[in-house]
Amino acid sequence: MKHCLSLIFCLSSFLLFSQTKAKDTITRKANINYEQKGNTVTFKPETPPLIPIAGAPKPSYSYLWELGDGNYSKEAEPKHVYKSKGTYSARLAVTNNYDNGKPPATRPKKVVVNEISDEAYKDIASITDQNGFHLQKNCDPIPEQEMVVILSYQNLENYVTNGKLYLFYNEKQFKNNNFELVDFRTHAGEQEVKENNIAAITELDNTAAYLASNEIGAPTKKYENTTTEEDLDASLTDAHKTYKNVSILEFDEANPNETRNVFFTFKTTPEMIKDTSATVTMRGIYVPNRSFKNHKVKNLEMEIVTSHDPNKMGSNGSFMNYRFVRFKRVNFKTRFQNNGEGPARMIRLETDIPEMFDKKTFQIEDMYPKCPICPKDETPTTSCLDTIIKQNQIFFTFKNIYLPGSSQKNVKEKDSTKGFVKYSMKFNKDFHKVKTKSRTAIIFDKNEPILTNYATTRFTPGISIGAKAGYNVFPDLKKSSSYFVGATISPFKSYRYYWQAEFLNSLHSYNSSTTVSDAIIQNANGVRQLQRTTSVNSYTNVNTEIPLLIRYNVNNFIGIGAGIQANINASEKQEQQNKIETFETEKGDFLMSTENNSNTTNQSFTNLKSGFLFDLTLGFARIGPSLGARYVMNFKENFNYFQFYGIWKF
Repeated sequence: MKHCLSLIFCLSSFLLFSQTKAKDTITRKANINYEQKGNTVTFKPETPPLIPIAGAPKPSYSYLWELGDGNYSKEAEPKHVYKSKGTYSARLAVTNNYDNGKPPATRPKKVVVNEISDEAYKDIASITDQNGFHLQKNCDPIPEQEMVVILSYQNLENYVTNGKLYLFYNEKQFKNNNFELVDFRTHAGEQEVKENNIAAITELDNTAAYLASNEIGAPTKKYENTTTEEDLDASLTDAHKTYKNVSILEFDEANPNETRNVFFTFKTTPEMIKDTSATVTMRGIYVPNRSFKNHKVKNLEMEIVTSHDPNKMGSNGSFMNYRFVRFKRVNFKTRFQNNGEGPARMIRLETDIPEMFDKKTFQIEDMYPKCPICPKDETPTTSCLDTIIKQNQIFFTFKNIYLPGSSQKNVKEKDSTKGFVKYSMKFNKDFHKVKTKSRTAIIFDKNEPILTNYATTRFTPGISIGAKAGYNVFPDLKKSSSYFVGATISPFKSYRYYWQAEFLNSLHSYNSSTTVSDAIIQNANGVRQLQRTTSVNSYTNVNTEIPLLIRYNVNNFIGIGAGIQANINASEKQEQQNKIETFETEKGDFLMSTENNSNTTNQSFTNLKSGFLFDLTLGFARIGPSLGARYVMNFKENFNYFQFYGIWKF
C-alpha cells in the first residue's frame, strides 16, 4: 500500500511540474572582439542569430560603439586610432531590427594602448551643421529595455569657454515615469551638479510665450531644430514645467571648435506608456558660457515601439485636451528605411487621413531626404517631393532621389538609409471627440508595399461641470411640492456614450395620508356619543439625491440616459394635525364640539430610498444649455416621480 501511495505522489508531482511553464532565463549576449596594432584598434561584434518576424523584412543589427575616449561609431566594424596611451573602456549597444527577440546584452571591454604607432588620430567630428548642439539616440524606446542618448556639444566661440549642459526627461503629461537614468559617461571632465538658481515663474518678465503646456492646444515653443535663445531663465522654467527630471553637468576649458560627447544610458520603465503611436521627448539645453544667458535648445523626439522597426508612423496627438485643440495643429511623422541591396530612386508614402482633419490646412513641416516641393504641371528633372491630396489619403512621392540601402555594398552609416516626412493639419470645423487611426503604405521603387503601425489620436476625458435646477412631480402624493438645485460632473463634450454623476438637493413638502377613526364615548350623564378623530400627516424634507447614469448623445441636440439613484432625507419635519369632533348621539346626528391639536417631530438622515431612472434632454446635448425630463422609479411605493429641469454644462 505504501508503494502505491508513493507511486501516485510521484506521478502527481510530475504532472503538476509538467503543467508549469518554465521561465525562459536565457539572455542573448553580444561580445566585443577587437584586433589591435599599437594605438589602432579594429572592433568586431560577435552577435547571436536573429529571429525573423513573419512577413517583415530581413532582420538586421545596428550598432552604437562607445570607443572610450569620447568618440563613437555606428559602423558594424569600426576602426579607431587612439590619440594617447591609456586604458579605455569600449562599449557596444546592439539594436535588433525586425527581430522577434530581445536586444543582446553586452559587457564593456578594456582596451590598453601602450604605444603610439599611428599619428592619424581624428578629432570628434564637427557638429557645426547642428548649430553646435545635438541629441541623438541609438534606438526608439521599448518598455523595460535600455537605450543610449548621445549629447554632443561644440564650442563655436573663438575663445575657451566654461559652460553647462541640461538634459530634461520624463514629461509631466504622463502619469508614470517613462525613463530611469541608469548611467552617464563623460570624457572631458564634465561634472554633475545640482540646480540651485532656477528663477521662480512669478519672478520672470514676459515669459508667457515660453510657458509650455503638456497638452496640444496651449502655446508651446518649438525646439525640433537646435535653436539659439537668450532668456535662459525662461527656457529653464519652460523645461521644468514640462519635465519631471533633469541631469545637469558643468564643463570647463572647451577650446574653440572643439566637439565633445556625453553618453547617457536610460532604462525604460515597466510603467512606460504603451501607446505605440505616442511621441515622447527629451530636451537638452546647452549653455556655452556660464557667465552669459545665451544658450541652445534641442528636443529629441522618440516614438514608443514594441519592436525595432524603422518603418513607422507616429503622432503627437495621443493625449489631447478637447477644449483647446480647435485651431491647433496635430503633427504626424512617417519614418522609413531602405533595407535593400541598392539605392531607392523613388519612395511613395500612401498615408491615411482621418475624416476629422481638414486637408485644406495640410502643410509639410520637415522631411528627409531634403528636397523642394515638385513644381505643378511639370515633369521634374531634379530631386523633389510631390504631394497629392485625395479624399481619405495623402500621397507623398520622393522623386529622383538617392537613398542608399542598408544592405548596399560600402554603406557603413545606417542612418543614411533612413528618411521621414513630417506634416501637420488642423481639425475640421465640426469634429467629434473620437479616437482616430491611420497608417502608411511605404513603397520603395516598384517593390511591394510595407505597412506601418497605426498612428492614433485620442482625447483625454476632460471634466465638464453642470448646473441643474428644476421641479419634481409626485403623482401619488397629495399636495406635493418639490423644487431642486444641484450640480453634475461628466467628461467634457463626449461624442456618444459617457458617464454622468449628479448631486441634487430638493425641498419637498407633501401630505402622506389622512386617517379617520370613530369611537363611542359616554358623557357624564351616561349618554353615548360619537367621537370622530381625523389625522393628517404632512412632511417637509430637505432631500439629497445622488444619481449615477450612463448617457448617450444621439446627436448634437438630443441625449438619452439611464441609471440608478439613491436619495435620503437629510432633514425631515413631520407634522401631525388632529381634529377631534364630538357628536350628540352615537349616530352622529348633531356636532357639539371641535378640538384641534398637532404634534411635530424632526429627524435627520432618514428614509433611504433607491431606484432606477430614465432620462431625456433636448437642447445642446454636449455642452451648453438644455431642457430635460426624467422618470425615477423608486423601489419604495408611492415615491415614483417625474423630474423636469434645465441644465447648463460648462
